[in-house]
Amino acid sequence: MAIILDGKALAAQVKREVAEQVATSGLVPGLAVIIVGENSASRIYVNAKKKDCEACGIASFEFALDADAGEAKLLELIAELNARDDVHGILVQLPLPAGYSEQAVIQAISPKKDVDAFHFENVGKITTGDFIFLPCTPAGVMEILEHYGIDPAGKHCVVVGRSNIVGKPQALLLLHKHATVTICHSRTPDLGAITRQADILVAAVGKAGLITADMVKPDAVVIDVAINRMDDGKICGDVDYDAVAEVASHITPVPGGIGPMTRAVLLRNTLKATQL
Repeated sequence: MAIILDGKALAAQVKREVAEQVATSGLVPGLAVIIVGENSASRIYVNAKKKDCEACGIASFEFALDADAGEAKLLELIAELNARDDVHGILVQLPLPAGYSEQAVIQAISPKKDVDAFHFENVGKITTGDFIFLPCTPAGVMEILEHYGIDPAGKHCVVVGRSNIVGKPQALLLLHKHATVTICHSRTPDLGAITRQADILVAAVGKAGLITADMVKPDAVVIDVAINRMDDGKICGDVDYDAVAEVASHITPVPGGIGPMTRAVLLRNTLKATQL
C-alpha cells in the first residue's frame, strides 16, 4: 500500500512559517483577489484564500465584478492595484467569463505583483531557472517531493497535461531538478504505454478516473494535481486512487494533497513580493 503524501499537514507547516516571518518582519503583506462573475468553484477558492491570509497576518482585499463589467473595467482595476503601495500581490481568479481575454488580463498585472507567476516575464524566468515566483501548484508538487525525500534527479518523470498553469511549468521544474521528462496530453496515443515508464507520474488533466492501476509502474510515485467535482458533489482527482494506491510507492490524495500546497505557496509568494 502506497505511502500517502500529506499535503494538508505540509501546507499547515508552510503557513506557520509564513505567519512567523510576517510577525517578525514588521511587514504587512497585501493580497488583492479579483473575481469576475458568479462561479461557485471560484467563490470557494476565494473564500479559502481569504481565511488563509487572515491566519498568516496578510491583508486580503477582495474585488468582485459582475460578469458583464467588461474587460476595460477589469484592466482599469488592475492598473489601480499595480499602483497601490499596500497591495503586493494581485491574483485574478480564473476562468474568466466569456468575452474576456485571459492573456490580456494576466499581462496587465505587474510582474512584481504576479504571485501566480503567469505573466510572460515570470514564465520566461521559470524557463531559464532564474525565477522570483513559481506557479503555486507546480511549486507545491516540488515541495511535497522534497519533503518526503523523493529526488527527481535521474528519474523518468511523466507529466500528463500541458496547461500553461500546471503541465508546462511542472515539466520545467522537474527538468531543473535533473529529471528526464515526458509530457503527455489528450492526443498522446496509447497513454498507458508512456505512463507505465514513469518513476514519478504527475496527473494534471481534469478527467476523473483517467489514470488506472494498469497504467502505473509498480512502486512509482503518483502525484494527482486535478480537482474534479462529481455528480454527487464529491471531489476526486484524475487518478483511480484506491486501485493505484495498491501499485504505487507514494500517492497524493484528493482532497488533501496538492490543493492545500497550492494555497500555501500563494501565501509564500505574497510574502516574497512584499519583501521585494
